[in-house]
Amino acid sequence: MKRILLLLILSVCLLPLWPQETVTPVKPLSARIDALIEHKLPAGSNVAISVYDLTAGKPLYGYQADKLSRPASTMKLLTTITALSRPEADEPFRTEVWYQGTIERDTLQGDMYVIGGYDPEFDEEALDSLVATVARFPFSVIKGKVYGDVSMKDSLYWGSGWLWDDTPYSFQPYLSPLMLNKGVVKVTATPGERGDSARLECTPASSYYTLTNKTQSRTPSAGRFRVSRDWLVNGNNITVTGNVDARRAGTVNIFSSQDFFMHTFMERLQARGIRCIPAAEAEVSYLFGEFRQDSLSVRMASYETSVQDVVKQIMKESDNLNAEAMLCRLGVQSSGKKRVSAEDGLSAIRMLIKEMGYNPDRYNLADGCGLSNYNYISPELLVSFLRYAYSRTDVFQKLYKALPIGGVDGTLEFRMKKGTLSHRNVHAKTGSFTAINCLAGYLKARNGHEIAFAIMNQNALSGREARAFQDAVCDEVIRFSHRKVDL
Repeated sequence: MKRILLLLILSVCLLPLWPQETVTPVKPLSARIDALIEHKLPAGSNVAISVYDLTAGKPLYGYQADKLSRPASTMKLLTTITALSRPEADEPFRTEVWYQGTIERDTLQGDMYVIGGYDPEFDEEALDSLVATVARFPFSVIKGKVYGDVSMKDSLYWGSGWLWDDTPYSFQPYLSPLMLNKGVVKVTATPGERGDSARLECTPASSYYTLTNKTQSRTPSAGRFRVSRDWLVNGNNITVTGNVDARRAGTVNIFSSQDFFMHTFMERLQARGIRCIPAAEAEVSYLFGEFRQDSLSVRMASYETSVQDVVKQIMKESDNLNAEAMLCRLGVQSSGKKRVSAEDGLSAIRMLIKEMGYNPDRYNLADGCGLSNYNYISPELLVSFLRYAYSRTDVFQKLYKALPIGGVDGTLEFRMKKGTLSHRNVHAKTGSFTAINCLAGYLKARNGHEIAFAIMNQNALSGREARAFQDAVCDEVIRFSHRKVDL
């Protein structure tokens, strides 16, 4: 009897241990992300989120997924995906030089045209290559005019809704079909003896701009190192100020990209021994005009940049110029017109939105890169574009390998560090300016599923807190997806 009683007592005492061993409550993904929104979202801000399982073909999570938000640079996803879906997507960006006339003895009797194809990666090396090819022709005198042809695009050099006081920063270049070094000059300063001016080196080298050196070497009281120019009067006198205690570099955009290109092109021609004698003795060495091919037209040189190189720069480095160049080219390809505006490219994006089953009138598209404050889209729409790209192998391959990788490169290099679930598992486009911080792209869950997502933080003055929130959401999606629980 005592033995039976003892067994009963032991059974009662041990009973609570069994459920704890066999049943572990698991919160669904929605509850986990809801908790992040409640506790980790920056104070005073809001967010909209859309998450879709591409492998399973079903939505995983949505929070205000149709809420209109400013996308910042995630707008580049719409531009790039639409452009890559075109039949002509692989056509390279091309800059050409032609002449019209004849070469007699040592003289080109006629005009030369430099035709802009809006190549955003055209740099100093490309310019020298183009000039060297021209210099191989058997003449050293041009008895005619040299034209820059920028007829591919209208004359608006900034996008709709761009901030006027973001110039002279290099992220807001003056747009043109003829761009040299993105319309930007890089100034590198090397310190000398304490109190002396630093040694300055500018690239690309050109007499189109002037330089004022107000630096002081190893002198903290001189203030921070700064590169600017007289931008309020559209001047190109670059002024470098401040303390240089080690090798420093800064960048500044240059007013009128097309003039910067043509001025420097003519200088490089002259350095090769080719001089121009304008037929009308014009005050400037070049003009702007549209090339019209005829029987006397000869192509002298061509420089090409692959679309993949442009896309990589758009995604990895969030390059605004590259995105605007892609938008312009998209307008040319979709409209069939030679001269286009940003609106022609945006119309092509709206057409794809309509093909996806959405009403394009519900959104506002103002530019191709996301600098504009007038852009309004939703996480739901971003994810739909990502789903569309995923469904098109030709589009997805180009896009996916260009996206920044969490903790590895691009604009995600210093996020999602080693040891976090998102490290190397997130391939996504960032987007940020004051109070706006967005992230959209793809991630791989623990169960091997491919996921498309968009997180659009708005009114968040702390970018650091917004980024931490986004990284935490990505971690939860990756962690949760291996669990077999009902969504």
